[in-house]
Amino acid sequence: MQETTANQVAANATSSFTEHLQRERPGLLPLGQLHFGQLPFGQPQPGTLAANAAPLQVPHGTTIVALSYAGGVLMAGDRRATMGNVIASRHIEKVFPADQYSVLGIAGTAGIALDLTRLFQVELEHYEKIEGTLLSLEGKANRLGAMIRGNLPMAMQGLAVIPLFAGFDLPAGVGRLFSYDVTGGRYEEQEHHTVGSGSMFARGALKKLWRPNLSEHEAVAIAVEALYDAADDDSATGGPDPVRRLWPVVYTVNRSGAVRVPDRELAAVAGAIIESRAAAQREA
Repeated sequence: MQETTANQVAANATSSFTEHLQRERPGLLPLGQLHFGQLPFGQPQPGTLAANAAPLQVPHGTTIVALSYAGGVLMAGDRRATMGNVIASRHIEKVFPADQYSVLGIAGTAGIALDLTRLFQVELEHYEKIEGTLLSLEGKANRLGAMIRGNLPMAMQGLAVIPLFAGFDLPAGVGRLFSYDVTGGRYEEQEHHTVGSGSMFARGALKKLWRPNLSEHEAVAIAVEALYDAADDDSATGGPDPVRRLWPVVYTVNRSGAVRVPDRELAAVAGAIIESRAAAQREA
């Protein structure tokens, strides 16, 4: 009897925490994370919106920028969330450590994105505990793509989540950056990338400012300046706010792991950018 129970436990063991919940406690999963095959075709999944439901007014988060530098990658996000034409929050954080060597930046429907982030963090922790080793960076990127694909029914009803994922590939000794589409399609980016409503303005700044072999300090300054440019043209992006002492959330990832850049350093960088632009205006 005990041997049978042990065999059943072994059969049910999986390195994917999401698969474990889908099998054992599907009601605990965030909206949209059930497999398509679990319900008859055409039947709505639990928690999804009806086809004729009015669009929901929910907070959305933007903008995220990421770039490579000598020895690693960097990801930064502004602090604003909007709900229609209203600022829903000035303090939201959109960049999170996924594990010791990777970070995740979220754009899109804030509530679903935050749930997906927490589930992804647990997914990686669960894998490490079951397998006794870290999942490869390629494997992490693939797992995240599958989770985004699971949210497709909600995305088709206007509640999309589009993240950026970056990490340090320990065997290769390089930082790598991945973008996604709403179906979970995964694309490896070179040099830099942006997502969110202010992405086109931030990307324009990165094209002009980025260069190979940037130092970590230079990469931080470029990321903050790209977000500053995005905030200048996109109302949904919040720039550095010296009055409220609000700065972007910035993480660097290198061989030593993922580290959040301190606010005091970001305040100095933002202050230098603001002063240089004010000086240019005075000279104009």
